[in-house]
Amino acid sequence: MPLLPASPPLSLSRSLAAAAASRRGRAVACAAARGAASSSSASFDAAGFEAERLRLDAEARAGMASAAAVAGAEAADPKAWKWAIRKRVWDALEAEGVARDPRPVHHRIPNFDGAAAAADSLGRLDVFQDAHCVKVNPDSPQKQVRFLTLSGDKKLLTPQPRLRTGFFSVLESHMIPTGCIPEACTSVGAAKYGRPIGLDEKIKVDLIVIGSVAVDPSTGARLGKGEGFAELEYGMMRYMGSISDSTMIVTTVHDKQLVNDIPVEKLLVHDVPVDIICTPTQELPFLVALLRSYRQQHSEEEENEDGVYACPGADVDECTRCDIAIGSCVVAGGVTNLPKYTRFSYGRKGKRTK
Repeated sequence: MPLLPASPPLSLSRSLAAAAASRRGRAVACAAARGAASSSSASFDAAGFEAERLRLDAEARAGMASAAAVAGAEAADPKAWKWAIRKRVWDALEAEGVARDPRPVHHRIPNFDGAAAAADSLGRLDVFQDAHCVKVNPDSPQKQVRFLTLSGDKKLLTPQPRLRTGFFSVLESHMIPTGCIPEACTSVGAAKYGRPIGLDEKIKVDLIVIGSVAVDPSTGARLGKGEGFAELEYGMMRYMGSISDSTMIVTTVHDKQLVNDIPVEKLLVHDVPVDIICTPTQELPFLVALLRSYRQQHSEEEENEDGVYACPGADVDECTRCDIAIGSCVVAGGVTNLPKYTRFSYGRKGKRTK
């Protein structure tokens, strides 16, 4: 005769009951959140929102085109070189058949063939998989990144389009009706289902994903479309205390957007470089990751008056403090051998190397 399973101890029964109650509570909370989202979205004027967004985007692109024309006509314009690189990249994407809607890609963060593959490459990174909250720009080529964030039960922080109705929106999968995550990854969907937040919100961002027009794989220097939103959003998150020097920044671009002629000496303190580039064919981590390891493991006393850390030894064989493989250490030999534009020596403390 089979034995009946023994009754669990009272303490275990209480624990199981508490766990079940907790699960029921979460289910009720999620249902309530979905109900609230559904009720809120029912009154949301999606068509009006999209029409206004498109109108403002068209005005902004016209303004950027005018600014680019003026800069191109004046050789002394300090921004002329930026517009020249942007135009070259936009032209190449269109001419070589890799540009994707919305078209034309000029004066946009350009969408490209393989954007989903680049996003999937990003999704395999440890920094993405370990992140609980990811800030992603609202542009078309990063739509798949937003989808991976929400479908992976991560918190998504995305800017309001053109920052016109607020600052950021927060989205989580439990806030979105079943089957609506793809819609929530659009600008209209983020406004429809997201929770707007202000600069007083306490939120920790583990990873930043930004769009780019051009990126230099040798330094991590990037150019956006020319409006400065990435830099403004970065400054806002620093003000909020949401990010720190060690928060990683990743961009997804087409291989045709990789350039080697961004003059780093002309970049400004507020320009935001990246740590990793993901393209449809490759992942490109920079020296920045190694330099951050060095920066985090050495004391502030080793920082010189220019905001640059000195190498503890000219011979890499004598330096084991960074746990960086021999031959890969870019600190060896002192700061004079380092690239002038890195998040280690530039851009986060607001100081540059000389």
